[in-house]
Amino acid sequence: MLYLSTRGDPARKRFCEILLEGLAPDGGLYLPERYPQVDAATLARWRQLAYPELAFEVLSLYVDDIPPADLKAICAKTYTPEVFGTKEIVPLKKLEDGVCLEALSNGPTLAFKDMAMQLLGHLFEYELARRGETLNILGATSGDTGSAAEHAMRGKQGVRVFMTSPNGRMSPFQQAQMFSLQDENIHNLAIEGVFDDCQDIVKAVSNDLDFKRRHRIGTVNSINWARLVAQVVYYFAGYFQATRSNVERVSFAVPSGNFGNICAGHVARMMGLPIDRLVLATNENDVLDEFFRTGVYRARSGLDTFETSSPSMDISKASNFERFVFDLVGRDAATVRRLFADELPGKGRFALALDPRFGFVSGKSTHADRIATIRDTHQCFGVVIDPHTADGLKVAREHLQAGVPMVVLETALPIKFAATIAEAIGREPARPEHVQGIESLPRRVEVLPADVNAVKSYIEAQLA
Repeated sequence: MLYLSTRGDPARKRFCEILLEGLAPDGGLYLPERYPQVDAATLARWRQLAYPELAFEVLSLYVDDIPPADLKAICAKTYTPEVFGTKEIVPLKKLEDGVCLEALSNGPTLAFKDMAMQLLGHLFEYELARRGETLNILGATSGDTGSAAEHAMRGKQGVRVFMTSPNGRMSPFQQAQMFSLQDENIHNLAIEGVFDDCQDIVKAVSNDLDFKRRHRIGTVNSINWARLVAQVVYYFAGYFQATRSNVERVSFAVPSGNFGNICAGHVARMMGLPIDRLVLATNENDVLDEFFRTGVYRARSGLDTFETSSPSMDISKASNFERFVFDLVGRDAATVRRLFADELPGKGRFALALDPRFGFVSGKSTHADRIATIRDTHQCFGVVIDPHTADGLKVAREHLQAGVPMVVLETALPIKFAATIAEAIGREPARPEHVQGIESLPRRVEVLPADVNAVKSYIEAQLA
């Protein structure tokens, strides 16, 4: 399996090359030359597999430069009941008829990002040891990616993490999960701006090829294909739990800010998984909902990005959206380059003809919607959900179809957003024992301006 850039770089690369590279040299995102196709017989066989075995089967279609025995061992080491709480790893929980939640947040940092990040930690350590190299990971987080990455990489040989986040814009719990880590290979950089500023810094550093190569810079954001393909697995797992046969169709509702989580669903659908609809849910930062309703994509500035009670989705420039656009325009790299390349006029504002064959529908949710959905779900089903999952559930209910199960992807455990939960149900949610009191732990974080040179200087100082 070879990978190409969405912006047309002529090089074709193998999985382990792009694992350590992140963005392509031309600023594009990597995608496989083709999506492997999964037939009914394969689905029938996969239906019987435990989650780590399913992960191995899916990943094997995309990874041919890691020996199968090693890849199988990595999957087995990653997806264990000890790490994720249950042998199912991503169990379904039924709500009303035709609607269920897929639990993706039982990992170490209580967010769905653990599903891919735990795998990445093992893949990075494996490949760096095989090469005898080191890697400096630069990432951006609006809340959950950072803690998931840091907990996956802490103590890993040959890996340092430099994680940017918008200063003061994450929940106190999210900040504590990251900033309380004292590991020498973990560096937290609180950027005075919004998430999009952090993401722009990561892309700018990745596009400085001399700096990137000299300092061995890699990424863990969902711009890294390895992370996205790991997320494809739980769409298959959710489908098998929601159906009894491989002729049934299922819809998935996905809270989405950066388009990474739902892009994995797009990949699964392109592979042949019988997904009827991919229901995209945004909060008040509705750039993606606007596109899927109107065909107009209008990225917004940091000044136009709202601070909301589902903060991990406070994003107005969805970096993974480029992957979908590449498929939408018939994999025409010249068109993608014209639409997204930083140096070209009009970047981030365009209109495209929507294609219903891709199965996307969308909607948005407000703070009042979130509070009402959290309260209703608790009163009717005895289930407490976090604000992002509430966004997904609210929009899912607007797109229900008779006879088609709707699987809502849970994004985090509610304790990460305790103030919003207390507003909805009158009390804070239960807190797992291993995160008791983390807000009071000592913090290790550097506050920096939203300036790429300031971040470069910090990285160079730490590597000197």
